[in-house]
Amino acid sequence: MTEPLKQVHLAAHFPGVNNTTVWSDPEAGSHIDFSSFVHFARTAERARFDFLFLAEGLRLREHAGRIYDLDVVGRPDTFTALAALAAVTDRLGLTGTINSTFNEPYEVARQFASLDHLSAGRAAWNVVTSWDAFTGENFRRGGFLPQEERYSRAKEFLATAHELFDSWHGDEIVADPATGTFLRDAKAGAFVHTGRHFDIHGRFDVPRSPQGRPVIFQAGDSEEGREFAAAEADAIFSRHSRLDTGRAFYADVKARLARYGRRPEHLLILPAATFVLADTDAEAEERAREVRRLQVSGATALRHLEFVWNRDLSAYDPEGPLPDIDPDTGEEHLARGRAQTREYRDRLATAREWRELAAAHGWSIRDLVIHTGNRQSFVGSPATVAAAIDEFVQTDASDGFILVPHVTPGGLDEFADTVVPLLQERGVYRTEYEGTTLREHLGLDHPDHPDHVRRTRRVAS
Repeated sequence: MTEPLKQVHLAAHFPGVNNTTVWSDPEAGSHIDFSSFVHFARTAERARFDFLFLAEGLRLREHAGRIYDLDVVGRPDTFTALAALAAVTDRLGLTGTINSTFNEPYEVARQFASLDHLSAGRAAWNVVTSWDAFTGENFRRGGFLPQEERYSRAKEFLATAHELFDSWHGDEIVADPATGTFLRDAKAGAFVHTGRHFDIHGRFDVPRSPQGRPVIFQAGDSEEGREFAAAEADAIFSRHSRLDTGRAFYADVKARLARYGRRPEHLLILPAATFVLADTDAEAEERAREVRRLQVSGATALRHLEFVWNRDLSAYDPEGPLPDIDPDTGEEHLARGRAQTREYRDRLATAREWRELAAAHGWSIRDLVIHTGNRQSFVGSPATVAAAIDEFVQTDASDGFILVPHVTPGGLDEFADTVVPLLQERGVYRTEYEGTTLREHLGLDHPDHPDHVRRTRRVAS
């Protein structure tokens, strides 16, 4: 008997401030004006995407003591934007990154429970930690936590939030439909949590929301991050958008689920993916080359090189050869707030590798950064891209993708109009929403489902 085709899950990441966006494109719009968010969200909903995703930035990044160019537009508050979008969409899930290092469980749980009510069950939380003291300077505690401490706090943070979400649960809570008051509320919202990081007790003031709890996302790729996701998350925002690395990551994380009483379908793996489309594959390849050159200006290339060299390279020509001096291996002093897209632990080894590549190919500084930086995940005609996405899902390299267009807010339109219909023709993508909540879109149990309750108690024990 032939196995049924796996269904593709799609979501959209409003890119905000990063190195994906092509600011010089005539179609590029504001990243803070609400009309941009509305256009983007409505396109995603028209294409029957599972959810829209907003990242979080808690401080403007700096380079050589000045605000990094890609951050000058600022960053609107995640909860404010998602709550506003709940009013202009009907089915689209609303996912936001909220930090567990600098926030408090009661506050975050209250905000997500409220968003789940306001959106009729479409809220999701991407749980992240923060590693740097630079961001911490914006907060009362300041400083930073070592990696093992960050995950320890994150685990207790999430467990505490779950206790708050679950505090409105049981037969003791009976609402009077006429007044909206509770007839028996001796236990409603009551909670007590005593732990290493949090010692709180009181009453949670937001009743049980439509999803019970928001859908939980996790984005870490370390050993601790993978284990945290296997134990606690409903979905992973992965960076593995190549078939080989995607399959390896997929197999590794899914294999961890059994020891937490979970099955493979209880955790979705959704890599971030960029794309460039055109009528033919050749045209798309040419367009992709143009996009990469627009994403990496000469100034951007020099800044990227400075992340490795840890020196001021402003005197160098980005269209010229790499510096003949070695990187400064001392304490990093140029980039603050992680303006770079990845971390280079061995600067000398990276510099040697890059010099060899540049010499072998005749690359300038800008050429090197273009070729060694993040490239588009999918490039081709709509048919080619649809086939590639389907292959990823059917061969267990992912359960779908979180798409990051290079133009905002209209960069998703072409994908919605050309690729989505082809996935629907293949029978691997919905033509209509079947449910109303994000959990239903993702095929996840409600927290009150008996299997989910048993699984949660097993993990907690």
